Formats: sequence, C-alpha cells, structure tokens
Amino acid sequence: MLFSQHTSRSKKLKSGPGLSRREREIIDILYKLGRANAAEVQQRLPDPPSYSAVRAMLRVLEEKGHIRHEEDGPRYVFLPTVSREKVKFSALLHIIDTFFDGSVEQVVATLLDSSTQKLSRDELNRLSRLIEKAKKEGV
Repeated sequence: MLFSQHTSRSKKLKSGPGLSRREREIIDILYKLGRANAAEVQQRLPDPPSYSAVRAMLRVLEEKGHIRHEEDGPRYVFLPTVSREKVKFSALLHIIDTFFDGSVEQVVATLLDSSTQKLSRDELNRLSRLIEKAKKEGV
C-alpha cells in the first residue's frame, strides 16, 4: 500500500516542504507532455504569468530537484525527475496536514461519512483487508 510504504508508523504524519499551486501546475504539464520548453509550459498554464516568471519557476523546480533540463539547440527542454506517485503523495500529505490536523483517521472517516457514492462490496472488502493488515503490522 503506497500510504503505509511512505509514512512512519504513527497516526500523525508530517510532510516535507511542498510545492506551490503554480509549481504543481507546471509539473502536471510536464507529466502530460513528457517534456516541454518554457513557452510550451506558459501556453498551457491557466492565467499564465510572464515568460520570464515561468522560466524563474522552472529554475526553482530544477533547484528543488523536481525537474531537469536538456539542451535542444538554443532552448532548454524540461522533464520531470520525480515520479508522479511521489508528487501525488506529497500533495496528499499537504492536504492531510492542512485540513485534517495530520490525522489519516479523520481523512478516512470524512471520506466514508460524506461519500456521495456508495462503495461496492469489493471496495469495502479491500478496505477491510487493508485495515486488518495495518493492525497486524502495528500501524
């Protein structure tokens, strides 16, 4: 299970420094395109900032280690270096810390209490198995 693989065995989780909304948008664009130059990223951003601002954000993401660049003639082409799963997990930790005081139990309870869709028997059985596994592992 992805969540238990990346967390300590406590109920409270702490995430590292997260990405800003714009940084997440840029990385999402790079995942969708595979690789892109600054102009291509700028074109796909909602309410795009200036070209120089996009270049600055790409440089920051590169300094943070989330993307890298390759030279393509006179242009830099940017590619993600961090797996999409790791980015999703980081974003999830940020949401848990921000809205649920770091409590996974509160997240699960909220999802189950306010679910607009009924869970299938298979989904409920899978969740039960995951909970039993976590109990056995002492999570």
